[in-house]
Amino acid sequence: MAERKKTKFKQKMPHEREVKKRPKAKKFLAHSVKSSIFAPNFKSMERQVIIITGASSGFGKATAAMLAAKGNTVYGLCRREMQDTDIKYRQCDVRDRSQIAALVADIVKEQGRVDVLINNAGMGIGGALELATEEEIDLQMGTNFMGCVNLCQAVLPYMRKARKGKIINLSSIGGVMGLPYQGFYSASKFAIEGFTEALSAEVTRFGIRVCMVEPGDFATGFTGSRKNSEATLNDPDYGPVFKNSLAIIEKEENGGLQPEVLARRIVKLVEKKRPPMRNVVANLEQWLSTVIKRVLSGNQMVAILRDYYKC
Repeated sequence: MAERKKTKFKQKMPHEREVKKRPKAKKFLAHSVKSSIFAPNFKSMERQVIIITGASSGFGKATAAMLAAKGNTVYGLCRREMQDTDIKYRQCDVRDRSQIAALVADIVKEQGRVDVLINNAGMGIGGALELATEEEIDLQMGTNFMGCVNLCQAVLPYMRKARKGKIINLSSIGGVMGLPYQGFYSASKFAIEGFTEALSAEVTRFGIRVCMVEPGDFATGFTGSRKNSEATLNDPDYGPVFKNSLAIIEKEENGGLQPEVLARRIVKLVEKKRPPMRNVVANLEQWLSTVIKRVLSGNQMVAILRDYYKC
């Protein structure tokens, strides 16, 4: 009987050894899971080839500097000649389709690809819609909207071939609601909103992500470079109201957020795999105005804008 018990005990030994190994396997598995969670995402740290327009000042310059500091290859496009050790500046006019196409082709020849396009170039014309000249309208829409279109059409063939890419278009809160005495500026940004939505629907299947940023008021050189309509300033009906509205606009802009705030958001969008379509970057009051716009009637929103801008 004693021998039988001993035999049974020996038969259990392999089973016991297996049980002892299981905690080690679990420990290894737990360590692997922990490592996968906390290990750095090396894919997100890869150097990217980025084109950003309007890179000589304001949002563009701040964003280009932040992206370059992270080790990306950044091409800054602007109308004036610029020099920088970290940013590869290229002088151009975003309204010139052939010039833009040739410039993008040169960048692809140098780098082999374009990973990200940031359409930031823009300008503003203040004045009454009725009195805007053809030249003023062409300049406003050509720079803000057609400049965006030209860059997108230039980079998309390369992104489509690579089956990946990202396009970030700069809209505005003025692209969410029509701002009085900035009507064609708002029109250009409304156009960017519709264009961005449609483009996203068309190219997502190619692995290309498209989104937009909607800034509120920021303290940049935009205020000082705004072109104001002489015809509006001198008109007896529009002139006095326009001057009052302009004073409010400039006060809000000069007291606005710093461009680095927006630049940090754009950098996050560059690094994000699936960025949200719309990204409002503004103070609380302006952010709330975009929310209110969704629930109020059109007449109610216009009444609020008239009261705010004293028109």
